Amino acid sequence: MPKIAIFDYGAGNLFNLQQSLLRNGAHADIVDTLRKIEDYDGIVLPGVGNFDNAIESIKSSVSSFMDAMDNGVPILGICLGLEMLFCRSEEGTLEGLKILDGDVVMLPKISVKVPHMGWNNLETIRKDSKLLDGIKEGSWVYFVHSYRINPTDKSIVAATSQYGGTLSAAMEQENVFGTQFHPEKSGAVGSRIIRNYIEMCSGKK
Repeated sequence: MPKIAIFDYGAGNLFNLQQSLLRNGAHADIVDTLRKIEDYDGIVLPGVGNFDNAIESIKSSVSSFMDAMDNGVPILGICLGLEMLFCRSEEGTLEGLKILDGDVVMLPKISVKVPHMGWNNLETIRKDSKLLDGIKEGSWVYFVHSYRINPTDKSIVAATSQYGGTLSAAMEQENVFGTQFHPEKSGAVGSRIIRNYIEMCSGKK
């Protein structure tokens, strides 16, 4: 059973995410430091909190986090956690982790309600996606967000959705994965995505 660390920014209840990982076959700990990350097979940056606060919280663990990523540990960023992987966000003033090139911009308030809270379907799923293996185009997932990803390299986009234009709904680059939606709140589809991630952490994918 793989051990997965959920990094806690101190901003919300991570119980649903932890329970989703446990139900789908992983041991999951909520941690406030990644200094002992060698004890874990995967790291999840969850989708709760404010960009600057989250970046500030992870600062003391960035070196350990980067080492784990460089050593092939699967990283999963969910919503805010995905946004942290990029260079900057309109939500804050601090630099992101700069693992993925691009920025994070606010959803277009002129054309859609912000925050976006609700179910949307996935489009143009990459056939080689490990994270979305077994997920069919048109599958519905649950979003709660006010910002969207604007990646420089569009080839890392694993799936799109529509809300005020085309959203980059999922990302995938080597052992770094991310979803703008919340798989832990996305029913059977989300559970399959969580299981795919767990299988990568256990070396089965």
